[in-house]
Amino acid sequence: MRSYKSKVTGYLIPEFGDTEIRHIDLARIRVMTHRLDQIPAPLNPKSKFNGITRPVLIVLMMILRQAARDGIIPAAPPISIPKQESVRHDHDHDPEDDVASPEQVEALYEATPDLYSIMVLLAAWCQLRRGECLGLQRRDIQWHDDGTATLHVRRQFNANTGAMSDPKSEAGKRALSVPRIMVERLKEHLRDNVAPEAKAPVVPTNVRGSVPLSHTKWGHLWGDARDTAKSVPPGFRFHDLRHTGLTLFAQEGATLAELMRRGGHADMRVVLRYQHSTMTRDRELANRMSDRVDAQLAA
Repeated sequence: MRSYKSKVTGYLIPEFGDTEIRHIDLARIRVMTHRLDQIPAPLNPKSKFNGITRPVLIVLMMILRQAARDGIIPAAPPISIPKQESVRHDHDHDPEDDVASPEQVEALYEATPDLYSIMVLLAAWCQLRRGECLGLQRRDIQWHDDGTATLHVRRQFNANTGAMSDPKSEAGKRALSVPRIMVERLKEHLRDNVAPEAKAPVVPTNVRGSVPLSHTKWGHLWGDARDTAKSVPPGFRFHDLRHTGLTLFAQEGATLAELMRRGGHADMRVVLRYQHSTMTRDRELANRMSDRVDAQLAA
């Protein structure tokens, strides 16, 4: 709620003042969008994207759609929401900076309120996208007799529409083994925080609630957790947890096909970014082999 309020009081009220909702049309929205785009990005002033325009437009879209549902306006204007972009990367950025250590993942988990901390583990160790985490329901987690679990990705919570939708592609619909490192924590989370109904959200807004956590509120929670976990870089994104998990998966020797299936990727070119991880592991093994051969030759 605090995050919504900051967008309203910090940007929408100064822009529209006492303007009636029925007079907020596309032309007025374009003027506001242009003004917002001129605000420099706080982490990287040279970036084209400042991380402000998109969340403000999302909040405005929510207000206008509710006004349409209430009959105040005939329909909400077709607002174009800009694509989410990183605002911290510059020409000196090293992709290795996007990979967290297990200790940093643990620090983020501990820094996140208990009700929502499972988000960190779902992104890092199950390699889920944010919308996939928020779209999970109790019925999507299948428990087996040996204590293991399978997680079924069947939908995402769409940030633009505020409703459930299919994953990004058919490849996004997948079944994933839940790693042992988080099985007990997932079990405790379901027991303490998730309602018993099959369609209950795994990450609810409130304890055992029926409404999934919103993208906006999670963004606020994530920012607080990242600031609290001092070992984590200031610009570290939630999506970087997914990158972390897929990188570690690659280092364990996963093939490109296995990486594509685990990450729900439809395009092999996207997965090739993890090739550097497998080459790092390959180099490590090659050097260990070399050391063993050297030792035997010297004997």
